[in-house]
Amino acid sequence: MLTVGDLMTTKLFTLLESDTLYTAKQIMEMARIRHVPIVDAKDSFIGIITHRDMLEIAVSKLSGIDAFEQDELDAGIPLREIMRTDVATVNADTLLRDAAQTLLEHKYGCLPVVDGKRLVGIITEADFLRLTISLMDALGGQDS
Repeated sequence: MLTVGDLMTTKLFTLLESDTLYTAKQIMEMARIRHVPIVDAKDSFIGIITHRDMLEIAVSKLSGIDAFEQDELDAGIPLREIMRTDVATVNADTLLRDAAQTLLEHKYGCLPVVDGKRLVGIITEADFLRLTISLMDALGGQDS
């Protein structure tokens, strides 16, 4: 049986709760990712910030604030004030089917992978889609 450890990403971008919304936006843009785990100084998982979270707290473009002003505002918002802390996590030995079910139920788009409290990876919807494509190809699915 496949486990989360077989599919998870272990090279992660992480931030501290004292980092700002501006920093999170910059990392997401640069790395082209939608989720950034928040850790403490010991790499213990404490929360997550997602692209969806950022959209929910963004100042409307109708407000007349330009990009520079928005960046200034974002630089003053520490992640501890906006990160999600009620996030489901999984272990590397969690069965993929169970992780997929958890992902569907919680609708975060990702699951942090922990060993105890220490963040060791992340598994995303995109990881499951890549696996699905590979399985379909192996079963003689669609020709590319």
